[in-house]
Amino acid sequence: MTYEWLRPEIILGSILYAVIGILVLLFFFVVIDKLTPYHLWTEIVEKKNMALAIVLGAMCIAVGLIVAAAVHG
Repeated sequence: MTYEWLRPEIILGSILYAVIGILVLLFFFVVIDKLTPYHLWTEIVEKKNMALAIVLGAMCIAVGLIVAAAVHG
């Protein structure tokens, strides 16, 4: 059994891709927040808009899958 995945360059590469993925999702959230006529955080957290939370969550999962596919190649 080899421990090739424990090499530092592989671990650092994984961390780098994770940070890039999180930044892309954050950018995506900000863009969607600017495109909608209301403030997403206020609608979801304060007004408890469950439908908006589900739609936004599904969109984040979709963007996450796209980022994962792009990273995987």
